[in-house]
Amino acid sequence: MSNKIILFNPKSANGKHRIPNSILQVGAAIHGKHDYVFVDGNLEKDPWETINNYFKTGDYKYFCSTVMPGPQLKQAIPFSKKIKEIYPNTITIWGGYFPANQYKSCLNSGYVDYIVNGPGDNTFPQLIEALENEQVDQIPKIKNLIYQDKQGANHKTAVEALLNQDTLAKFPYVYLNSFYPVKNYLAKTFMGQKTLSYHSSMGCPFTCSFCAVVPIYNAKWKGMSANRIYEDVTYFKEKHNIDAIEFHDNNFFTSKKRVLEFSNLVLNDNIEWWGEGRIDTLNKYSDADLHLMRKAGCKMMFLGAETGNDEVLKQMNKGGTQSGQMIKDFVKRMKDVDIIPELSFVLGMPAKTEKEVYDQILWDINFIKEIKTINPNAEIIIYLYSPVPTEGSELYQQILDAGFSFPETLEEWIAPSWENFDLRKNPLTPWLKPYMIDTIKNFETVLNGYYPTVSDFRIRGYKKTILKGISKLRYHSGFYKYPYEIKVLHKIWKYRQPEIEGFYSE
Repeated sequence: MSNKIILFNPKSANGKHRIPNSILQVGAAIHGKHDYVFVDGNLEKDPWETINNYFKTGDYKYFCSTVMPGPQLKQAIPFSKKIKEIYPNTITIWGGYFPANQYKSCLNSGYVDYIVNGPGDNTFPQLIEALENEQVDQIPKIKNLIYQDKQGANHKTAVEALLNQDTLAKFPYVYLNSFYPVKNYLAKTFMGQKTLSYHSSMGCPFTCSFCAVVPIYNAKWKGMSANRIYEDVTYFKEKHNIDAIEFHDNNFFTSKKRVLEFSNLVLNDNIEWWGEGRIDTLNKYSDADLHLMRKAGCKMMFLGAETGNDEVLKQMNKGGTQSGQMIKDFVKRMKDVDIIPELSFVLGMPAKTEKEVYDQILWDINFIKEIKTINPNAEIIIYLYSPVPTEGSELYQQILDAGFSFPETLEEWIAPSWENFDLRKNPLTPWLKPYMIDTIKNFETVLNGYYPTVSDFRIRGYKKTILKGISKLRYHSGFYKYPYEIKVLHKIWKYRQPEIEGFYSE
């Protein structure tokens, strides 16, 4: 019997067809050393049937899943539980932000055996080798690992330094193509007809107190060189004729030198691209740098504005380097260089009193409207603050003192009340009252009526004119309650409000 490996990518929000980079990275680490298959929940009609059919052969021992917070839990949890019940000798390995941050509930479930805590380029193959050779004594020596011993005690091994990204094995795109045609992943977006989803770096050099990345990477970042990125871009340009790229790095713009080198490389390739970054980082780029990037195809940047209130920025551990005035100045610069700033705001942070919480929400709503006055093309994404388990931080203690607690079991995480928690849609925080959530949601609806997102390429022409017309009075008067007429049109036209994963069509 062969001990083969299943690498599973659970279905994400709306089943978006993106290249599953997380499991491709794991596949690259074991390619040519162990037999493995890919199962993508976004492209399978019945992923459970596919997985179960593999296990029925008797050839598979390892079920390995990337598990990001939110929708992926709806397949990762029941599938892992069912596999353990039907095939008790199976070893289940999870990776991704969710198990790294919620490792206690994962390991206590009885059906998650090991968690890869961060990059698995070395961790995963070393773990498989130790298990295959029955060298259990070697497991505590493997870095980036979380597991539970027979006595029920949890163990976190040492964190490995981020590796040189250029020396890592290239992703097995050709092998992926034998399971799912790569062309199926190159979706139409507002930037192009064939958009590549790509990761070019690991981690983030900052420590925002609301971010799930911080406990995993602890302010570390390392990226591929511009030349290494361009090798893959050239491959996809020649093989699949891509015309757009989404860089889903936690912070693509960390190294200005790398970004400018890449811009020069891609300058004449007619490729539009989008990336995630920080305003305080990009504010150090000169106007000439930004103009070069736009000329090279940079069409939009996702930027964490979070709030325009300097005191709340400090609470988020983002003050000192970013300010409300900096945000306003930067969106003006973006207008001048013709790059769309896509700004995320996090509303509903805890405060000493209920009034303070609500006043801050209203303050940020007015700040957002000021941003739109400065640069009407600025995209706005609104999230409700969802706590992350950054144990030891001042903010974490503040949310505990306010009465918030995380689910203790995995089954609770997929209960209806928690389903949207990690999408920052329903945070279940005791200080955020229903009327506050209604205010935020209603404003968001009116905002998206008056300023329809450019990333939804279906809302054009007369549709955009009608939406703007019926939303105008509400937007300027500040009367956001019961915006049913806008919601009806959004529903009829299947409007897609701007969000970090909101580029793909149905």
